[in-house]
Amino acid sequence: MRHKYETRGIILSRTPSGEANAFVTLLTPTLGLVRARAQSVRRSGAKLSAALVTFAESDLVLVRGKEGWRIVGAVLSENWFMKMEQTASRRRAARVSGLLVRLVAGEAHDPELFPIIRSFLEALVTLPEDTHEAVEMLAALRALAALGLDSGEIPGEVSAFTAPLLTSVEAERTSYVARINRGITASGL
Repeated sequence: MRHKYETRGIILSRTPSGEANAFVTLLTPTLGLVRARAQSVRRSGAKLSAALVTFAESDLVLVRGKEGWRIVGAVLSENWFMKMEQTASRRRAARVSGLLVRLVAGEAHDPELFPIIRSFLEALVTLPEDTHEAVEMLAALRALAALGLDSGEIPGEVSAFTAPLLTSVEAERTSYVARINRGITASGL
């Protein structure tokens, strides 16, 4: 019998596979970035489908098999996608999560990534829309730094998105964008 791993996870992307299955890329605090298969999740009435939508934060049960990870259980905790009322917020979340999925080639366990992404999604839901550009820049730069693609000084704690911090990020917008671009170039993408 295979060992079951219980963890919290944020769904970063979901790709159809076959008629009813899907490959899910998720970020967990304990296992890091994981790509897992979810069987029959695309069928109508599937029990796991609500907990495995993009930008859902769920309690997951994973099993490691010969062909990789498989999701065998999921309970929805937060649906960040539904809480983001603005389409622009959803696009910002998609850009940062897409960057993370592209930058991490295999599975990566970095304990800083989960709080960065969770706080980023929470900031998009709770903070005013005029601060969202600074939130996106700060989250992208923090993710690049966690992956070793930026060595510059980043103000604030890993999961902090406070108003004074975002004001300073907006004031230094040009340098932050340049650092993000340098980090992406350094990754070879």
